[in-house]
Amino acid sequence: MADMQTPLRKVRGLGAAGHGTAEFWRNRVTSVALIPLSIFAVWLVVSGLGSSFAETRATLSHPVVAILLALFILISLDHMRLGMVEIIADYIHSEGQKLVLLMLNIFFTILVGGACVFALLKIAFGG
Repeated sequence: MADMQTPLRKVRGLGAAGHGTAEFWRNRVTSVALIPLSIFAVWLVVSGLGSSFAETRATLSHPVVAILLALFILISLDHMRLGMVEIIADYIHSEGQKLVLLMLNIFFTILVGGACVFALLKIAFGG
């Protein structure tokens, strides 16, 4: 099979989607970071089953818990966004559609992230 990359593309390390290895590694790093954060989030939810709102608010107001949950939210959303970028790059062939979907992917991630972090902070600070 013939090599389809130009010499410049080989030097830059860009793959078929034009993203290179940076997004590949970012996806792997977020995956590894999500392992302990996901375990923590699941443990927190399971241990909080049956708790009152006041007890839940007291738990979420602890700085370590709030920070770990915020990291879980933000890293999960970044990982989701990266995955959707790969799907869009692989399956959408029209450049116009690809651009629109990539922008919507970013907007959706920011919207969901903002809502999640707002809810966490509102509960944690008792607002």
